[in-house]
Amino acid sequence: MISVLVVDDSVVVRRLIVDALGGAENIEVVGTASNGLLAQAKIDQLKPDVITMDIEMPQMDGIAAVKELRKRHKQIPVIMFSTLSAAGASATLEALAAGATDYVTKPSNVGSVNESIAAVREELVPKIYALGGRRRQTGLPGAPPGAPPGRPGPAPARPARPGAAPPRAGLPPSGPGRPGAAPAGPPGAPPRPVKRAAPGGKVDILAIGSSTGGPDALTKVLTGIPADLPVPIVITQHMPPVFTRMFAERLDRSTPLHVVEATDGMELTPGWAYIAPGDSHLVLHRRGTSTLTQLSGAPPENSCRPAVDVMFRSVAALYGGSAFATVLTGMGQDGRGGAKVLRDAGAEILAQDEATSVVWGMPGAVVGAGLADEILPLDRIAAFLVNRVKTGRSAAVAR
Repeated sequence: MISVLVVDDSVVVRRLIVDALGGAENIEVVGTASNGLLAQAKIDQLKPDVITMDIEMPQMDGIAAVKELRKRHKQIPVIMFSTLSAAGASATLEALAAGATDYVTKPSNVGSVNESIAAVREELVPKIYALGGRRRQTGLPGAPPGAPPGRPGPAPARPARPGAAPPRAGLPPSGPGRPGAAPAGPPGAPPRPVKRAAPGGKVDILAIGSSTGGPDALTKVLTGIPADLPVPIVITQHMPPVFTRMFAERLDRSTPLHVVEATDGMELTPGWAYIAPGDSHLVLHRRGTSTLTQLSGAPPENSCRPAVDVMFRSVAALYGGSAFATVLTGMGQDGRGGAKVLRDAGAEILAQDEATSVVWGMPGAVVGAGLADEILPLDRIAAFLVNRVKTGRSAAVAR
């Protein structure tokens, strides 16, 4: 059973969250608190597996509460409740930087209390299973004890939506993961990458996909990449509109690179990073010798828009074996299908390791499908990418 503490100054919202979690198997709300100060005492008393935290509260707001919590409890997952606004996005990103684990957005433009409850349940429950389950691992990564069949931690992938459009013209279709798992080695040994005979060619673009835990992971990776990187970077991070713009602005201020939220028609430039905007897929197309960004409103894939798979397929179509892709922490399996297309085109794939991932759903799916050339902890990824780009381009010049 995953225990949850709900922290919010609104009686209505507390009731909404409690009701939303009430019907979920193996989740129990063990307490509530009306502000961050009261929450500190209840955390020590109740020892919850997961905390939901409002941002704006009297006495001690959510950001201050997270900072205080992290002084004493490093690992308890904290899910922030945010409004879908510029102010809400900014505060949420500050909370994530302070140590919050993930966030959900409060329902808006819903017609009834029941619809609000359903909206909260749909977004919040899978994250609690994933984050709380990882904290109480017993076997499968992210699986809470006695988890209901078919719900081991990260929420299972939903079937394709009826009437979903086929991939865009010119993009290779998505496919299932490579048959067979990566060699596991002796029992209990970490999974190993599946290296090919002759990697090491020229790299012309870096493509990165991430979700839960991604904001912190991306910040750490991009901080370690210099401004004179001779290739562009394209990024899909699962985030709603407004959040992606604020996140790009934050990364632009805090990392050596130029980071922007992608818009239609941007020409990819070395040393720049382009983040897919919330609610739009990021694809690429060529105009002469230039590569330009293009936003797509095609149906969600893996229940996501933007989707990593869409971006990866587009990168594969234009760059083939001169692309290098990285899959960071995140729920679900978005990126696995696109990684297969990239690898079949000759590109290399790096996956973040399980120990440093907040949720090892996305990178784990890539590793399990035998698609990862490298599996690295978060603190080694930036240096590896920089070196890989440098050595690949030096080798190309030497030839």
